[in-house]
Amino acid sequence: MSWNVGAVMSRDVETVRPAAPYKEIVERMRTRRVSALPVVNAAGRVVGVVSEADLMLKEERPPYRGRSAAAVRTDAAKATARNAAALMTVPALTVDVRASLTEAARIMHARKVKRLVVVHDDGRVAGIVARSDILSAFARSDDSIAEEVCRNVLVELLDLEQSPVTVTVEQGVVGLEGVLETRSMAWLMVKLVEGVEGVVGVDGQLRWRLDDRHMIPDEPPVSLGRRPRGRG
Repeated sequence: MSWNVGAVMSRDVETVRPAAPYKEIVERMRTRRVSALPVVNAAGRVVGVVSEADLMLKEERPPYRGRSAAAVRTDAAKATARNAAALMTVPALTVDVRASLTEAARIMHARKVKRLVVVHDDGRVAGIVARSDILSAFARSDDSIAEEVCRNVLVELLDLEQSPVTVTVEQGVVGLEGVLETRSMAWLMVKLVEGVEGVVGVDGQLRWRLDDRHMIPDEPPVSLGRRPRGRG
């Protein structure tokens, strides 16, 4: 399984057109039990998103004090809006269907949202990815993680066909043990394993023959191991 946004997103997405009236939007949210709907044009491309927060402005009437004039004008317009085009937030927060789960998580954290509209290259809706979808990577089996570490990291990325490193995984924590040629290789291996989706942590028990720490851009976040005694 390819652990990216497209692999974990929900594909059954309810959308509305810009001309959809206020009450229809409310009813469709209630029926589907969702808190936001992507707004799409005739070509199926995302042009905005209508959320419960947008709809609530008709009842909420937020105070003017302490808010910018632009924010007040935007909320006032939405409070009198009658269709999706006037209600929607633009531009919509989207993420590419091929994006990594890390990228999606960073967007959610930075923009303080719980879900993102997933789009194809042409802007058409592919699905919706929520926080719970991102966390699903941590439900993958230890065997699945071990297989990806050995195949993708050790063989494909580091070209260690006959790997000197033993890989174990328990509860998502990857153990690495063995002797490598350089300290920088040990550092790189740990970094790459940390980037595997579903990895909770890395316990590096690696050793190296050459201490080339000047090649490492910063200190590793976990213990790598040590240089074997009596080696060159």
